[in-house]
Amino acid sequence: MTRIAISGYGNLGKGVEKAIAQNPDMELVCVFTRRDPAAVKTASGAPAVPAADMSAWADKVDVLILCGGSATDLPEQTPAAAALFNVVDSFDTHAKIPVHFANVDAAAKAAGKVAMISVGWDPGLFSLNRIYAESILREGSTYTFWGKGVSQGHSDAIRRVPGVKRGIQYTVPVPEAIEAVREGKNPVLTTRQKHTRECYVVPEEGADLSAIETAIKTMPNYFDEYDTTVNFISEEEFEKEHTTLPHGGFVMRSGVTGNGTSQLIEYSLTLGSNPEFTSCVLVAYARAVARLSAEGECGCKTVFDIAPKYLSPLDDEDIRAHLL
Repeated sequence: MTRIAISGYGNLGKGVEKAIAQNPDMELVCVFTRRDPAAVKTASGAPAVPAADMSAWADKVDVLILCGGSATDLPEQTPAAAALFNVVDSFDTHAKIPVHFANVDAAAKAAGKVAMISVGWDPGLFSLNRIYAESILREGSTYTFWGKGVSQGHSDAIRRVPGVKRGIQYTVPVPEAIEAVREGKNPVLTTRQKHTRECYVVPEEGADLSAIETAIKTMPNYFDEYDTTVNFISEEEFEKEHTTLPHGGFVMRSGVTGNGTSQLIEYSLTLGSNPEFTSCVLVAYARAVARLSAEGECGCKTVFDIAPKYLSPLDDEDIRAHLL
């Protein structure tokens, strides 16, 4: 039985709790929170514990799953937690992954712990499909399209903007770009030509709407390279139209083999709930982290470092018999 703890009890943390319930080889030990623990009632009945008391649980937890945001939480939380626990996070700011990896790797190696970063479906499962496709179709072009759907990381970034009461962001692929790839045209696409971003914001009373819009549209690594629309709406409209979290997307590799034979690899996801699906990926990789730790591994890992069998609750014989 792998003992799991959760740090953060928002959409992602609640999703992890549900995912653990679907895995009989795992148990939820506790939820660490920055809120008043008395105000946090978990669905499973697991105790809520002050985040400041993490160190007291170091010998009671096999893997800590960090469910904070990538904008400001995980860059600080993951290295700090890796000094105490084996950890998994879903850091998704692609441009900053090398720096995050180096920081977490140093902390995990110093503590003799295993840390997995950037786990989810992108980065994560889509990353695996990109490396498989590019390794197999050596001559070609790779394309990743996201959406239409809610990006948790981008939505979190919106909510950090001063004056924003509630906010959500939809990533929308440009249909003409997808069709051009499927037709084997191998288009050269800029970031702006592949996706648009649609934001819906409930402002604080008296907030400067122009300042909010400018802050969002010029935000580095999130919105500055995209055609972005910021829509200001009422809280009533937000509650009615924007409280679900669907997402999905495609990884496509268009290339040629032999004497110019056209080939296309396409992998897609259609997700009714982004956080619930991401949570399931985090839990599977928590199983891998526990196994690597038991084997004496330490340091930071990504999905590229993990053999698929480490994710499965099945033993090697069953995997070969039923999945190969």
